[in-house]
Amino acid sequence: MKQFFLLSFFTSFLVTVTHGASNLVCYYDSSSYTREGLGKLLNPDLEIALQFCSHLVYGYMGLRGDNYQAYSLNENLDIYKHQFSEITAFKRKYPHLKVLLSVGGDRDIDAEHPNKYIELLEGEKVRQTGFIQSAYSLVKNYGFDGLDLAYQFPRNKPRKVHGELGAVWKSFKKLFTGDFIVDNNAALHKEQFTAFVRDVKDSLRADGFLLSLTVLPNVNSTWYFDIPALNGLVDFVNLAAFDFLTPERNPEEADYTAPLYELAAQNRLPHYNVDFQVQYWLQQGFPASKLNLGVASYGNAWKLSAESGLEGTPVVPNTEGPAPEGLQSQKAGLLSYPEICAKLSNPQNQYLKGNDSPLRRVSDPSKRYGNYAYRAVDGATTEGIWISYDDPDAASNKAAYVRAKNLGGVALFDLGYDDFRGQCTSDKYPILRSIKYRL
Repeated sequence: MKQFFLLSFFTSFLVTVTHGASNLVCYYDSSSYTREGLGKLLNPDLEIALQFCSHLVYGYMGLRGDNYQAYSLNENLDIYKHQFSEITAFKRKYPHLKVLLSVGGDRDIDAEHPNKYIELLEGEKVRQTGFIQSAYSLVKNYGFDGLDLAYQFPRNKPRKVHGELGAVWKSFKKLFTGDFIVDNNAALHKEQFTAFVRDVKDSLRADGFLLSLTVLPNVNSTWYFDIPALNGLVDFVNLAAFDFLTPERNPEEADYTAPLYELAAQNRLPHYNVDFQVQYWLQQGFPASKLNLGVASYGNAWKLSAESGLEGTPVVPNTEGPAPEGLQSQKAGLLSYPEICAKLSNPQNQYLKGNDSPLRRVSDPSKRYGNYAYRAVDGATTEGIWISYDDPDAASNKAAYVRAKNLGGVALFDLGYDDFRGQCTSDKYPILRSIKYRL
């Protein structure tokens, strides 16, 4: 009897400690395969990460503007060079892994059809049937386990973090403060999106394919997502709770881009933080176990001016938009984690001066807001830079938040910006590893 009691207790204990955060969703943007130099992520390097990932989200498909069918944004790589097939073939070696094919994700830039994602909703079944059938065929024919909708809804218009109207806007917390109207038909589009997701799910159900939803940064969840209805339609949601401010959207001031909690000072908008975004979905009745918190493996980098000051304490004024692109990330205002750590003090740069001098790193002992690093414009230093980013410790702290809230897990955006070569330390994928170990 005593042995039975102990066995029951131990079994119950195991169920308790293993319940909760179990998903580690890894985003793989295949454009990283086509980068030059050290930023090029080839399949042998990608494979190292797969032992840690529960899901791999392959991006990105696009949406044709003429017939609204899904298609590869890089058919030469994905289809003719067999990257679709090579990635899904990894499942034979890693049977725990589920691989989903994602559409949109801010990668589908089409100047001739800038509103095609809204037009797809407004066209209802006449247009949506073509998308659903073509997306299903890609998932089925290339061995994917499901589909991810990283739907490109209109974005909130950026506002200054601090200003005379800041205190007034704070009163609109429940409406995602500070958003200007970017879609007069948002209520209708919410209904249409729910119906669209239902039809997509119906097309996948017979084969047991998964359906996930990626909520992209600065997309207003109150406008576009009928959260109680979506609960019964999607297997999980990946909430990209970062890029609240970026050098492109907010060129004249720099601030934390993915704080965990609200910073009340300087009249910051109260929805510019992880906790607000998560709590909104939970308060709408979405199961915590199906909600994955998105963490970025890159930093946002602003160019400082002489008027930005020497202290570096955010909010930093008088910035001059995005800092120059890095050799790996190859995008102005965005630096991968290995590019950031290379700019911090290390044996190679610790004695350099002027524009080559290392950045000063400022950590966050409160574990509430994140890290930043900067080099002010001062004397011989004429090229100032300020970066907000999550390092492995900050990412681990967000994984701890996920455990505390009993969320489903973490979604990492993305593998191509983590230190997959082990340039910073001997460990490859240090951000991914730190999340996995904490989960």
